[in-house]
Amino acid sequence: MVGSELPDVRFLTVAEVADMMRVSKMTVYRMVHSGEMPAIRFGRSFRVPETAVAEALTQHVADTA
Repeated sequence: MVGSELPDVRFLTVAEVADMMRVSKMTVYRMVHSGEMPAIRFGRSFRVPETAVAEALTQHVADTA
């Protein structure tokens, strides 16, 4: 792949996402399985793009306002 650049995306574990959002890991798994939170599966674990977490936090804060 000459000339192709990968975007600078940081992936977080479910535990890291749960800590950032102040929710349980099960809540994050539910969000991933429902499609509310995009994630990539690596083997038996999921990784969530950091941008998706920021977007979800912004969306949920806006929903409560």
